[in-house]
Formats: sequence, C-alpha cells, structure tokens
Amino acid sequence: MDWKLELVFVPVSDVDRAKDFYVNKVGFNADYDERPSESMRFVQLTPPGSACSICIGEGLSDAAPGTAPNMQIVVDDIEAAHTQLKNSGVEVSDIDVQDWGHFVYFADPDGNSWSLQYIPNRSKG
Repeated sequence: MDWKLELVFVPVSDVDRAKDFYVNKVGFNADYDERPSESMRFVQLTPPGSACSICIGEGLSDAAPGTAPNMQIVVDDIEAAHTQLKNSGVEVSDIDVQDWGHFVYFADPDGNSWSLQYIPNRSKG
C-alpha cells in the first residue's frame, strides 16, 4: 500500500492575498477555490510539477497564520527559480550553497517560511 503526502495546510490571515501571492508571484496553479458553507472556504494550490498541494482557507484549522513549519520544494534549477521569484516581486534570499544542496529562502505575507532546494548531481525522475 502506498502512502502519499498530497496536501499540506498553510494557515493564512487573508485568503485572497495569500492566493494572489502563491499564484501570481510564486507560480503555483490554482486548482480549487470553493466555499462549501458560509464559515468555510477551501483553496487548493499546487506548485508546477508537484504531486503535493497546499491548501489555504477559512474554517479549516485553528492554527495561527504564519505558523506552518518550514516547507521545502526541490527544483532542477535554483538560479532560474531564484530569478523567477525575484522578478515576480518576492523577497528572496541570495542562493545559499551548502555541501548537501543549494537553497533559496522566502516567506509568504503571513510569514510562513519556504525554502527551495537544488540537489547537485541528483538524477531526474
């Protein structure tokens, strides 16, 4: 039996602002945005090429905005990813080159922290 991580909740204070950030600045796909009830809104967003999505919304969790653990996305080209984020207006760190990978760090408007990782010599697939 496979166990697949496919959805991670990211607590935000303003759903529309967060959706705009993730879709129009970071480049996630907007998969779903529904309000099943007056007290609930569910928005699912997916990084390009990822099997795992994030969800933001209203009435989904008691977690405080900005308290998601550091989330990490692996990319094939850290320089291109850094340039894309920077050109889209995202405040990003410089590329941090470590022995085990190269990293770029950023946060969403609520302070949920993200890192992009490039793993040198990693086979694709």
